[in-house]
Amino acid sequence: MASFTHSLLKLFRGEAASDAPRESALTLRPSRRSSGLLEFNKQLAGRENLCILDLGPTSPQNIAHLTGAGHRIYNEDVLLASLDPAIMGKNEEGKEQVELERFLAENLRYGNQQFDAVLCWDIPDYLHESLVKALVERVAGVLKPGGVLLAFFHTKDAGPEAPYYRYHIAGPDVLELQRGPQFRLQRVFNNRHIENLFKEYKSIKFFLARDNVREVLVVR
Repeated sequence: MASFTHSLLKLFRGEAASDAPRESALTLRPSRRSSGLLEFNKQLAGRENLCILDLGPTSPQNIAHLTGAGHRIYNEDVLLASLDPAIMGKNEEGKEQVELERFLAENLRYGNQQFDAVLCWDIPDYLHESLVKALVERVAGVLKPGGVLLAFFHTKDAGPEAPYYRYHIAGPDVLELQRGPQFRLQRVFNNRHIENLFKEYKSIKFFLARDNVREVLVVR
């Protein structure tokens, strides 16, 4: 399973971090303020050697930020894994569907209550419908009691063609947005849907951003 340590030894789906594509220093990335990230960082403040799970693509910037604060980071690109043809099957009607058990057998295989925090980003908005609830339940199992999770959800004004971004931490409340593959927005959750999704968690707090994104911080 992929992990980073203070020595920056990192595996990403079987590849070392040093093998990841290098980003040009001239690449332009728009930035945005994030109240949810600020609250997430407040939850981690004053604590060291925490275990953090990042569910987005590998981000050297996020690794540097979190390991620099004395934490350990694990990285797993769940969205990319969900598009693997090997986990696709067909239902009784012959329609293509994700084989849930196979996906869970090959992904997010961590110890019970292993993590202190999870960066979920906007992954649930792009995942296949059959995987969303299973993902949240699996993450709940690997998150320690009192652990925090940061997630983003698009609002109804975003539209199905809303661009997919990789989020890079640039400061306590600043994110840089890197345009990624054109994954299609699968759905839009309203507040009630989000509350139901995290109903097994202790608390949930919403932050409404300007760019048609609802930020959510939940505590296990």
